[in-house]
Amino acid sequence: MLRFLGAVLTIAIAIACLVATWPQLVGAEHLWIVAQVVALRGVLVAAALAAAAVFLLLALARPLRPVAGTIAVLLVLTAGANAAIMGVRGVGDTSFADWTDDSVTVLSWNTLGDAPGAETIAHTALDSKADIISLPETTKETGIEVANRMREGGNPMWVLTVAFDQIAKARSTTILVSPRLGDYETVWNSNRDRAEEQARVGNTSVLPTVVLKPTDGNGPTIVAVHAVAPIPGQMENWRADLEWLATQCAEENVIMAGDFNATVDHMAGLATEDGATMGRCSDAGLLSGNAAVGTWSSAWPSLLGSPIDHVMATPNWETTGMRVIDDPALWASDHRPVLVQLSAAASSP
Repeated sequence: MLRFLGAVLTIAIAIACLVATWPQLVGAEHLWIVAQVVALRGVLVAAALAAAAVFLLLALARPLRPVAGTIAVLLVLTAGANAAIMGVRGVGDTSFADWTDDSVTVLSWNTLGDAPGAETIAHTALDSKADIISLPETTKETGIEVANRMREGGNPMWVLTVAFDQIAKARSTTILVSPRLGDYETVWNSNRDRAEEQARVGNTSVLPTVVLKPTDGNGPTIVAVHAVAPIPGQMENWRADLEWLATQCAEENVIMAGDFNATVDHMAGLATEDGATMGRCSDAGLLSGNAAVGTWSSAWPSLLGSPIDHVMATPNWETTGMRVIDDPALWASDHRPVLVQLSAAASSP
């Protein structure tokens, strides 16, 4: 009986390790608990190694040696596999190519309801020389104040906001766009009934996403993203948000940036062409060697955090630099800002 129970436990742990490491193999990446575990690969590596040490100690007892030793090996292999996946995706490459007239600099930062303040947000954007600033959980008032400070700093911005309501600041998403990219307008009309707007153009389900179109038809569609988190009670909405966001990247020229509340593991199956991550868009983190650098929570070391904030673009854009900004002065928000430089791809007109 002891041997039977040991075999059952070993098989169960082996299956759990496999699913936690590569849930896409069995289509489990959108399931509750699995979605949370795979989002924290760095934590999984540390937890697997700690658990392996415990089972190695248990293996000192002769009756438990075969089972405990086997489980310890499984856990070490799990830690190694996840560390390898993180290494392949990139644990941090902050190099940037030379800026050109065809380059666009994108800053994405979930501000936790305006928490850093307009001065800090504007200072970060000015230092980054950003052309597009995606600010989930940022109100229109703060966005205007940021734009005013940026204008004083020599980098004026258009400000556009979508707010589902005024109940919480998280229900607003603001985006700032440099006039050098042209004039933009949002496809969402905040003056209309929300249900009417959802039916007319769609949006993420719980927290607003801003979709901008150039008024003259020239230039990229710009999407400031805020998907709901995969928490109990919101799993269906989270899955729907990711599917809707993938449809926003079906056009020829799109830049998406914001808080996707999802890692690239959760986006498996949402690409519509080879090499893409979501729709026709590819993740700048994967392309630049930064896809394993955690953006949430800023309170944790970056390699233990979850890379859920992204900048993505269609193939006419090339990722020529990326940095997850890890600065204690910005830790008023629980998200780290993401800075990405995009340049027109060589094959683009």
